[in-house]
Amino acid sequence: MSAPGESGPTAAGRTRESPATTPFPFPVTVLPVTGLPEITPGADLASLIAHAALDGPGLTDGDILVITSKIVSKAEDRVVSGDRETAIRAETVRVVARRGPTTISQTRHGLVLAAAGVDASNTRPGTVVLLPLDPDRSAEALRKAIGARVGVRVGVIITDTMGRPWRAGQTDAAIGAAGVTPLRDHRGQPDTFGMVLEVTVAAVADEIAAAADLVKQKTTGVPVAIVRGLAGLVTDAAGPGAAALIRPAEDDMFRLGTADVLTARRTVRDFTGAPVSPAAVRRAIAAAITAPAPHHSQPWRFAVLESATARTRLLDDMLAAWTSDLAADGFTPDEIARRVRRGEPLRNAPLIIVPCLVADAAHAYPDARRAAAERTMFVVSMGAAVQNLLVALAIEGLGSCWVSSTLFCPEVTASALGLPAGWEPMGAVGVGHPAGPAPDRPPRDPDEVTLRV
Repeated sequence: MSAPGESGPTAAGRTRESPATTPFPFPVTVLPVTGLPEITPGADLASLIAHAALDGPGLTDGDILVITSKIVSKAEDRVVSGDRETAIRAETVRVVARRGPTTISQTRHGLVLAAAGVDASNTRPGTVVLLPLDPDRSAEALRKAIGARVGVRVGVIITDTMGRPWRAGQTDAAIGAAGVTPLRDHRGQPDTFGMVLEVTVAAVADEIAAAADLVKQKTTGVPVAIVRGLAGLVTDAAGPGAAALIRPAEDDMFRLGTADVLTARRTVRDFTGAPVSPAAVRRAIAAAITAPAPHHSQPWRFAVLESATARTRLLDDMLAAWTSDLAADGFTPDEIARRVRRGEPLRNAPLIIVPCLVADAAHAYPDARRAAAERTMFVVSMGAAVQNLLVALAIEGLGSCWVSSTLFCPEVTASALGLPAGWEPMGAVGVGHPAGPAPDRPPRDPDEVTLRV
């Protein structure tokens, strides 16, 4: 009788390649590979793992070797001298979140994990270990070399420890893979009650990585494990690797970390014709009205121009008022044409929001100084609400642009929109789906705008 994971007939008379009602033979076992020495740069890791495996549980066709990334990094000379923070900055392409000393970063591989995967444990003092440059390539090299030495077909998964949003503790996950199916798509298949599954895609490479960590752990000195019994997941070719587990940015509902939220707001001047979700706009306005306000008031109002008729009426009336003002100032027709083009982003937007200030809660003062300060308090609160609105729209995946036009013709705006008495237009926000990526933001130095006293 064949051992689990080996080719050959099963109890039902099927070979490993034969169709079966279940994709894997059972049971699945996880076996530690012990006896590996301390790995140094240039070490023949494939030979060391192969010999240790053969001296221990052996290797059979269809086994999956699960290897801690740290020993791969050490063999590939990814150990550097210096402080950990400098290494984290060098390995980070995007800071996702920070809290105290903890930084969650995206690496050049596309992985999001603590400290960009830089590790100061189990390495000489004064050094840190970086992730392999290309974990999928490393996995493929090990798969080929070990398979050739032992004469069996194996899969290889390279792992690193990751935390998970909403869950306490860490677990190992696949950062590199070769010869293993990393995802198993159940969509279109019936469940046990006959319901067709619509969204289920199992991250089997991560499941295998986590299972293997039960015997590898962090303090036992066992960096390699064999998972046996999943030969159905082992492939003859390298396959897509663990890169297939990285969700594309456009599909990632949680793309924005806390460090990304404010910088995600960019001025967008080109929009597609796709409609804007009213529910998304409502959520953005709900975020806007969390702004601070004087005297426990709610001085913010929002006119949402959903219809093309309302948008065209407002923009045409503002254009006429702007053109009249510029002509009265002595500008030539060409000069006027250049200036009024600044309002074109609003023409392109499928939806416009006009934020309005209602300052009826303002206190009356007999002198101009305090009256002006009182007015400014309300205007600043309105600005905070507009910023909240713009950031919330970005979180919803919508682009926006704030244009000051309505400030220069409040009466025209009020008339075009039929605003209630007391609503003061404070610019206009074009909203829509960006037609393309925003240009890079010019770097800004906070020290240039900071006075320390």
